[in-house]
Amino acid sequence: MAAIDTGTQDLLADLDAGVLTLTLNRPEARNAMSGDMTAALADQLAKAELDSEVKVVVLTGAGKGFCAGGDVKGMDESNQGGGGSSIDAAIHRQRVNQRATAGRLFKMPKPTLAALPGPAAGAGLSLALACDMRIMASSAILTTAFARVGFSGDYGGTYFLTQLVGSAKARELYYLSERVSADEALRLGLANWVVAPEELAAKAREVALRLAGGPTVAYRYMKENLNRAMSGEVDDCLDLEATHHVHCGQTTDHKEAARAFVEKREPVFIGR
Repeated sequence: MAAIDTGTQDLLADLDAGVLTLTLNRPEARNAMSGDMTAALADQLAKAELDSEVKVVVLTGAGKGFCAGGDVKGMDESNQGGGGSSIDAAIHRQRVNQRATAGRLFKMPKPTLAALPGPAAGAGLSLALACDMRIMASSAILTTAFARVGFSGDYGGTYFLTQLVGSAKARELYYLSERVSADEALRLGLANWVVAPEELAAKAREVALRLAGGPTVAYRYMKENLNRAMSGEVDDCLDLEATHHVHCGQTTDHKEAARAFVEKREPVFIGR
């Protein structure tokens, strides 16, 4: 396992067997997002997207929480202080931060996995929903939380939640900010697996290693197909699938998998 210097203790990173684990590390504040954390997360995700050694990204939180979202205490202190940048500069900075974190988790051509040891709230929930799949400890909960602090929501949560549970349920969860248990999250399709808290790390590693050993070229195009299917026209999706399917048919990984099928063995993928 190789530890990576992120430039801040607010985000820890390590790379092992193709799995990049990014740990939100402010347990005393339920891993609420700081400026340093957001900047480091954006930087590590940008590097991971282009690093051929990174096959899958796992996002998790230190201690007993995943991420409480924005630092409300810090917001209050900022509000009391007044001043700051113009609203236009603030909007631009927010847009850049969102695209570089939640946007990149959703769009990067590699599998992304969120492992939730505890609550994911507000922007923290949005980051979890931006990932391809989610594993929750049975004690974890989800909540949009925005209505409770007078916010409309950020980091793509309205988009991701609507896609996953439908518009009516997403509106209910945003308007009322109710807590969603792990079992309910599984029922709604917000979680892929729910495990005992002490089993979370092992389950996340199991899934991540399986993905890291998979056909990376096929995963790249699979993810683009699935993302386009969320908002694209059916003919566009059909055409894109055809292009990517034929392309994958020319890869070494596909030919190895076909040979392994004939030889009744597991394929060994090399990402080409």
